[in-house]
Amino acid sequence: MKQRIIKVAIFLMAVIGLNVLASFVFFRWDLTQEKRYSISDATKRLLKNLDGQVVVKVYLTGDFPAGFERLERAVQETLESFSDYAGGNIAYRFIEPNDPKLQEELTQKGLIPTNLFANEDGKRTERLVFPGVMLVYEGKEYPVQLLKGNKAASPEEQLNQSYEGVEFELASAIRRITLKEHKRIGILVGHTKVPPPRFSDLLASLQQNYDLYFDIQNPDSWEKGDLLIIPKPDLPFTEDEKYRLDQFVMRGGKLLVFADGARVDSVSLQGTFAQPSALNLDDLFFKYGCRINQNLVKDLSCAMLPLNVGNMGDKPQIKPMPWRFFPLINNFGKHPIVRNLDAVYTRFPSTIDTVEAPGITKTPLLLTSQYTKLLKAPVLVAYNEARQQPDPREYNAGVKSVATLLEGSFSSLYNNRLLPNDPRMSSFVGQGKPAKVLVVSDGDLLVNDIDYSRDAPFPLGYDRLSGRTFANKDFVLYAIDYLIDSEGLITARNKQVTLRPLDKIRLKEERTQWQLINLLLPLVLIGLLGGVWQWIRQRKYATG
Repeated sequence: MKQRIIKVAIFLMAVIGLNVLASFVFFRWDLTQEKRYSISDATKRLLKNLDGQVVVKVYLTGDFPAGFERLERAVQETLESFSDYAGGNIAYRFIEPNDPKLQEELTQKGLIPTNLFANEDGKRTERLVFPGVMLVYEGKEYPVQLLKGNKAASPEEQLNQSYEGVEFELASAIRRITLKEHKRIGILVGHTKVPPPRFSDLLASLQQNYDLYFDIQNPDSWEKGDLLIIPKPDLPFTEDEKYRLDQFVMRGGKLLVFADGARVDSVSLQGTFAQPSALNLDDLFFKYGCRINQNLVKDLSCAMLPLNVGNMGDKPQIKPMPWRFFPLINNFGKHPIVRNLDAVYTRFPSTIDTVEAPGITKTPLLLTSQYTKLLKAPVLVAYNEARQQPDPREYNAGVKSVATLLEGSFSSLYNNRLLPNDPRMSSFVGQGKPAKVLVVSDGDLLVNDIDYSRDAPFPLGYDRLSGRTFANKDFVLYAIDYLIDSEGLITARNKQVTLRPLDKIRLKEERTQWQLINLLLPLVLIGLLGGVWQWIRQRKYATG
């Protein structure tokens, strides 16, 4: 009897000790193959350094089909992990938005609802759901949309892509709303003829996370930024400006370029005329490892445009027609910038080739479909093109890159070019620090359209004809995140969760069998364990 009391006492002390130890030592062990319950080191650092409480209001809750339930569960599990690392600085609650007034309020604040269709008792039902959350911090609110992914994928795949992106979307939103110090981004608007309102949607998004400054042909200001953006340049760079760009990259600066290989601006009765762009940057890009070709890409995977296809009486007939000079990019390289990205809307892009550059890693990000045709500038872009039935055999140029990421320690274009008595030699850097350059061969990719009836900008990537907003802004924002902080939260976009769908045919045929196994097998096992335990006890005491 005394030994039994001692054993019980030791057991209770061990349990109490483990609980005390657990209160001081935090430990998690993720046994899943994809580490789906683990969060990135960058997210952990963000959460541990929070200096105030962030309240997360989750509106994705209710009685949903399996896919949405899985997404809801992912949000709950992610927030539980966030709370573990942030302590009391992350609080969350789930709110079912059934009240029409609340639904209207959420829509006005930027949470976009989606219609959910389901069959209940043989009847088709429709309901409005809000697959998003609202962050609240120090009186500020920030909406986060969680239903993302590539719309060309199946609904199950799109929901899985949204599942994979939950950590990044929540963590990046927490960073935005709590950020105290902002990195600086310079925008070289002095070389473009595009009016400022056409960049307004992107600029409004960037101002939430970064300090922006605008250069009007003042290269002295370029060194003040962590990143320089060159948006759709039309005017050539001088040699001094090109030297300043080169030295900015040599000192570890990041460069994001949206430049056309062919300029489409002159108009004739037959169409528009594309001429080679002359920006005086070709040798700089070539030195860094890529070349923007002076051509236009025609792609069978393209957007639609309203065009005049003829007259009916005295009135023109306007119909949506495929415009193959506006490729829809839905083919991506393997990189967190473009992982699970929706299609990107492009206008008159050119191809990008990579060239030899020692020590530079080149990663294609945006790729055309395999059904492409290349037109070398100068070339006439005929309006009648859309009315013609294309011959797929002519679209045989294959997959082409229209956005390429260059990473590494670049060599200066001006090595062995400066004279010894040149005053620039005292500060010249010939072999650079690790840097990043992202080149996109479509200047219009970051240009938004204007709703002239409201005198307000459309969202970047919005297509008037289809009413769909493509992923142009997501691509630019993810690219900037990576360029400025490649080891930061963007790494959370690498998370991959494999879909393991059930065999629906076997499920239908063997449904009853598996239901019985799930119901009866646990009871049988419990009965066997109980019987074995009783048998052991009877033998022990009978022997004693």
